[in-house]
Amino acid sequence: MTIATKASLLSLAIGMMMTAAPSQAQDSHVPGPDSDPFIWLEEARSDRALDWVRAENARTETELTSDPRFETLKAEALAILDSDDRIPYVSFGPDGMMYNFWQDKENPKGILRRTSLASYRSDNPAWETVLDVDALAAAEGREWVYGGSTCYKDTPLCMVALSDGGKDANVLREFNRKTGQFVENGFVLAESQGGVSWIDENTLMVSRDFGEGTLTESQYPFVTKIWTRGSDLADAQEFYRGAPNDVSAGAYPLRDNKDEIQAMVAYRGLSFHERQYALRKDDAWVTLNMPKKAGLFGIIDGQILFSTDEDWTVGEQTFPADALVAADLEAWKADPNGAAKTLVWAPGDRQTKQGAAITSESLYVGLLDNVRGKALKFDFVDGAWVSSAVDVPRNATVSIGASDDKSDTLMFNVTDFLSPSRLYLYDGQTAQLDQIKSAPSYFDAAGMSVEQLEATSADGTRIPYFLVKPDGMKMDGSTPVLLSGYGGFQVPRLPSYLGTTGKLWLARGGAYVLANLRGGGEFGPMWHQTAIRENKQRTWDDFIAVAQDLVDRDITSPAHLGIQGGSQGGLLVGTAFTQRPDLFDAAIVQIPLFDMLRYHEIGRGASWIGEYGDPRIAEQRAWIEPYSPYQKLDEDRDFPKPFFITSTADDRTHPAHGRKAAAKMAANGDDYLYYEDMVGGHSGGVDNEQRAKLLALQNVYLIKQLMD
Repeated sequence: MTIATKASLLSLAIGMMMTAAPSQAQDSHVPGPDSDPFIWLEEARSDRALDWVRAENARTETELTSDPRFETLKAEALAILDSDDRIPYVSFGPDGMMYNFWQDKENPKGILRRTSLASYRSDNPAWETVLDVDALAAAEGREWVYGGSTCYKDTPLCMVALSDGGKDANVLREFNRKTGQFVENGFVLAESQGGVSWIDENTLMVSRDFGEGTLTESQYPFVTKIWTRGSDLADAQEFYRGAPNDVSAGAYPLRDNKDEIQAMVAYRGLSFHERQYALRKDDAWVTLNMPKKAGLFGIIDGQILFSTDEDWTVGEQTFPADALVAADLEAWKADPNGAAKTLVWAPGDRQTKQGAAITSESLYVGLLDNVRGKALKFDFVDGAWVSSAVDVPRNATVSIGASDDKSDTLMFNVTDFLSPSRLYLYDGQTAQLDQIKSAPSYFDAAGMSVEQLEATSADGTRIPYFLVKPDGMKMDGSTPVLLSGYGGFQVPRLPSYLGTTGKLWLARGGAYVLANLRGGGEFGPMWHQTAIRENKQRTWDDFIAVAQDLVDRDITSPAHLGIQGGSQGGLLVGTAFTQRPDLFDAAIVQIPLFDMLRYHEIGRGASWIGEYGDPRIAEQRAWIEPYSPYQKLDEDRDFPKPFFITSTADDRTHPAHGRKAAAKMAANGDDYLYYEDMVGGHSGGVDNEQRAKLLALQNVYLIKQLMD
């Protein structure tokens, strides 16, 4: 970037800041060793901050929506999002019906609807609307976003979650699925984090914000109360209390696969990855002697199951990390720390658990085997665990979907990058697997192919990645490549049908790369735990190594290489373009973490100290400061032009991270784009129109940076 360009951008940025808040023009912070002149942008909805946001949005929209390709891209994205022939994924309802939440052009906020299993299996299911969120929002003048429901056994009574504009915090209201109406004088809980569990049809177990002294530093509840129908919430009896320094804490009824309560359990979230459990016994809480990185997995065949993310030694036996462990349920309830433990399953090389379901008869566990999907069925027969493989399609991502606790029935979703998703219904009694739904093709994949490659990270570790190649790709460094990854919180990134990416990017000659970075969950707990806290730089090294490998193989070149990620992935992209600005020419930084020296003060950041460390502690700050992207935005360095995307309503990863990064780049005279969705939450737009707009903005940016 030339000095003249930086000077003109700096002038523009100063003008925008003064226009946004003329009364605040003289109210600037004096930069010092620990000061931040943009800290005022941490006030999510202050007039000054929102004026700044509107000015930035206007500038970005002017640049990107004026591109002649914008409307075409938006229309293509919206056609896919609104498509009537996409798979309507369902859950088994307490009344034996199949429930689906559906959004399209006529129902932008969505409808909750139901049909029978027989009807669902047909090509044209007969749907009955249960709750119309658009009508509810219009009647109540709120930007309601449906957040799911918690129902009581076989009754129609459910607690429906509604968030205002997509925030994590929600309102809970009692709803009758049979009548399609909210229950008059029913249970209602004001906006808060936390949830509820049904004890019986007149009693709830509630973990919410009960006022001063009931939220942790991470702003999650740590108090659980028992609330009886007809009584005032203020009079609810306290049942469990964690500690203010927990990430979160709560209690819940432990139910078996017949939906019967077997015990009352409580937990304390000691960190994001560590929990301490307790069992209610004789009106007292008994702390369970379990590893901190272990949890309760479910109940089947009179056995209680545990999952552990670290080695667990019980007597002379050690269960390996990622194993499934069991104990006799009645023996465990009588003596929770003395009951004998047995091994159910242990992972093989490059295997890890990926989802599970319990039906009326069996336990089903999804596996990743070298990032390919498998599934196993488990039963406790004649005093021993028996497992068998479910014959699911091979060389694809296989995820367990809906399961029925009244029959041995469940669904599997099967997908890969280039093949539309397929939905299968599995009958555990006959072992019959039937494909019942398939998504349409949204782009022409003829001539495209997928290859799994490896890069070598800074410490010599081999990092796998998938390359999705467009038709006719040349190995001369000219291909525009979009590289994505995550690498955090033991969350795997897996192959799935690219849909909008295929239509908007691959079909225009771009390639797509998905990196399986340490810090994620593609290869089990240790793949995650070797790249957290003091070793978090390994995640960033892995991503940079994949990018460099793409260049070294002449798949692409820095002028044609872009990166994209959201949340932890936004931090990943931020570290990449600030550590290796020479390696990229585009960076989409979505809902990011960015100021890692203050992340614990912003949004829900304190809950993630277990992943990154605590910058208030000198030793741990020393891990974080070298990579914190916000502090690396140096005015003396040239960076690729990033595109920051945030959400005003995001109360998890606060928009301040992206806001402050953009403001700092503006002050330094660096080129950037910033767009803040002023109605969506952590997951983006609240309806398909807004989601299509966001996709079009991103793809115009990528095309301009990497293809033009």
